[in-house]
Amino acid sequence: MNAQATLDRAFAPLEQSIAAGRIPGGILGVVEANGDRAVRVTGEAQRVPYRRTLTERTWFDLASLTKVIFTTPRILALAEAGTIDLDAPLISVIPDFRQYSSDNWERKITFRQCLGHQTPLPGVFPIYTYGADPNLLRAFVLQHEWQAGPAVYSDLNFILLGIALERLSGKPIRQQDPGPGFAWSADPANSAATEQDAWRGRVVVGEVHDENCYALQGAGHAGLFGTVGSVLDYAQSLLTADGISPGVVELMRTRVGGRRTHGWELPYDGWSGGAACSSDTIGHTGFTGVGLWVDFSRGRAWTLLTNRVHPTRHFDSGIVALRRAVGDLVNAE
Repeated sequence: MNAQATLDRAFAPLEQSIAAGRIPGGILGVVEANGDRAVRVTGEAQRVPYRRTLTERTWFDLASLTKVIFTTPRILALAEAGTIDLDAPLISVIPDFRQYSSDNWERKITFRQCLGHQTPLPGVFPIYTYGADPNLLRAFVLQHEWQAGPAVYSDLNFILLGIALERLSGKPIRQQDPGPGFAWSADPANSAATEQDAWRGRVVVGEVHDENCYALQGAGHAGLFGTVGSVLDYAQSLLTADGISPGVVELMRTRVGGRRTHGWELPYDGWSGGAACSSDTIGHTGFTGVGLWVDFSRGRAWTLLTNRVHPTRHFDSGIVALRRAVGDLVNAE
């Protein structure tokens, strides 16, 4: 089955979501390991305060795909080079993490635990409400006495990994190379709008939607922008290990704990990639309405990019069911 045939059968759920007014616009892209790819676009990039049509060249806020496109491969490459030890605590790079309490659980957190979301850190926390100075907020993240809980998916894991990357490179995240085809912001005239943000008092477009990343002025958990083409290029590099180390790709496929690999998520009952993908599939989603899934057994990857939070997140866009329906059709063969 070629990429165009796969796309033809899998596009209908996205068209139906947009026709029903649940999502303004979306793009579905499919790529095979041999480079065969197909892309289709429908709907609008923006509806408020004016309308713009979505195109294949539209830039999307990739939200938490930042974790697996930017942060994860860089941390794993540093480990492969021997610069860091994945099983060493973060304090091997960030020695001032919780420096006023030397015997606590935070100082024992390892790089591997953060990559696999196996730490006791809370799932969400409004860092942006604690100040406007990004350096002050970094200090807050490092010195706050975090409440330990069960291991859950947490942006804080990747905010800490981002701080480690900053320490090792000597550069803030936004001054680091985001990778070919990616950027840390985009031209608003050619970007998919996200939310009418009450905090910022405007429709967010071309700048990061995530409040904590915005306040930190760059972080390891969000902030990356890309087009469908750049996301598919990255996915193909994972399928072929071309331009990225095979050892790094292998770690991305290796389970850390539960349903997590190093950075990514594995299939489980009800997961975002649907029920038809192989067990050798990794995937990740982003809050703005984006997602990427890579099936190594089939040699196929697909990305669904939507602006489902425009103009508001407080609306049932049906994104969970949409992702699953698309994934099931992508792999219905």
